[in-house]
Amino acid sequence: MDPSMAIALGLLLCISCLLLILPWKKGFGRGKLPPGPVSLPIIGNILQLDIKNIPESLCMLAKEYGPVFTLQLGVERVVVLHGYKAVKEALIDQGDTFADRGPMPVFEFANNGLGLTVLNGERWKQMRHFCLMTLRNLGMGKRSIEERVQEEAKYLVEELKRTKGLPCDPTFILGCAPCNVICSIIFQKHFGYKDQKFSYLMNILEENVKILSSPWSQVYNSFPSLVHYLPGSHHKLFKNFHSLHEFILEEVKEHQRTLNPSDPRDFIDYFLAKMEQENQQPQCDFTIENLVSTAAGLFMAGTESTSITLRYGLLILLKHPEITGKIHEEIDHVIGRNRSPCMEDRNKMPYTNAVIYEIQRYLDLTPTSLPHAVSEDVQFRQYLIPKGTIIIPVLSSVLYDEEEFPNPKQFDPGHFLDESGKFKKSDYFMPFSAGKRICLGESLARMELFLFFTTILQNFTLKSPIDPEDIDTSAVASGLSKVPPSYELCFLPF
Repeated sequence: MDPSMAIALGLLLCISCLLLILPWKKGFGRGKLPPGPVSLPIIGNILQLDIKNIPESLCMLAKEYGPVFTLQLGVERVVVLHGYKAVKEALIDQGDTFADRGPMPVFEFANNGLGLTVLNGERWKQMRHFCLMTLRNLGMGKRSIEERVQEEAKYLVEELKRTKGLPCDPTFILGCAPCNVICSIIFQKHFGYKDQKFSYLMNILEENVKILSSPWSQVYNSFPSLVHYLPGSHHKLFKNFHSLHEFILEEVKEHQRTLNPSDPRDFIDYFLAKMEQENQQPQCDFTIENLVSTAAGLFMAGTESTSITLRYGLLILLKHPEITGKIHEEIDHVIGRNRSPCMEDRNKMPYTNAVIYEIQRYLDLTPTSLPHAVSEDVQFRQYLIPKGTIIIPVLSSVLYDEEEFPNPKQFDPGHFLDESGKFKKSDYFMPFSAGKRICLGESLARMELFLFFTTILQNFTLKSPIDPEDIDTSAVASGLSKVPPSYELCFLPF
């Protein structure tokens, strides 16, 4: 046998043995895990999952193994939570123990193990507290941020008017608005929608979401040490993240030259000021590298989640013109045509608010949330889950609960309206996840969705080039997030 071939076979055998031993060693003598399907050596239960639609596979397995069950994905044991009761008991009732972030190799490599998304323990708590306080100081939930969103909504309307009522794919335009809001928060800039630098940023963000929602990303996360060196879309993802980091770093360097720590202008300034305060602390997390990775995470989460929801929402409204008509009536009654919508209008517009909630429920943007992990050995129901075990809360099973939302697969704003037509909240509404790891930008996203939707519908009638009955609202991908199908519509000015 050729010596190089013998060495390669020897290495393959060693890796195979290691992959067989690791899962056994990891759980040996610890815990009483929930039941689950029998797993195969090395690959675990991956063949029992449809990697093109893992959430649906998990829901099918829950019918056989119950609301709490165990899977083996590569070298990792995973406990899956299905249904409102199980998700609430873990993420809310035992929130501190279930607050760690589970491993996400594709994110960890892309962000060099830094950023709010992947940090854990005290490092995560410190960084999350800083981000929350900074966003509040910048006006999250207050008028200053609301004015920025209102201003961006006007830019959005002007850009939509340039389509002259002709059929257009709204993907790029609807991505520009939330991305510019994040730009204003992170480095106090607004870009024109035709700006080449801005278009470059937008293309990176959109492409990254598509790759992260692809089956290949699921395979990478299950077998990172093997897949990393193979050809695949992960290489493009890592290149894109590097470009995003360079984009942000350029802004950081400019801010360093003009920084006034006593008068911070934006997120970068607040972070740089915090760096100066903490520079004597050992193992300080306030570094340029962490600033760049944290800002990249804010761009990814804050741009694409709102953009996808807007795109999906308009597609749904095209499918249901009778619903769009009722929103127009409520806008005419409460806001009229002569002033911009504001957040105070929301409480007077129960139907519009219910439609936006139903869009988020029906869309089910992040079906399995991001993975959690338990920070210590924990008793959960009749099981003992060992420290470090990955937890997957299936948010789909909560948003599509048949008892809470009758006919959950039908789009129905009545899910969030009581018998008298008033807005009705639901504890099952978890599009932003729940507990300690709930989305950092939840209040900003809620504001953007209300103001962008109402401003668009205040100024335009939506028209589909095809018959509404022929519109398909099925997602074209369901991985890290749902990806809506491409479509065209006409924005007809009033």
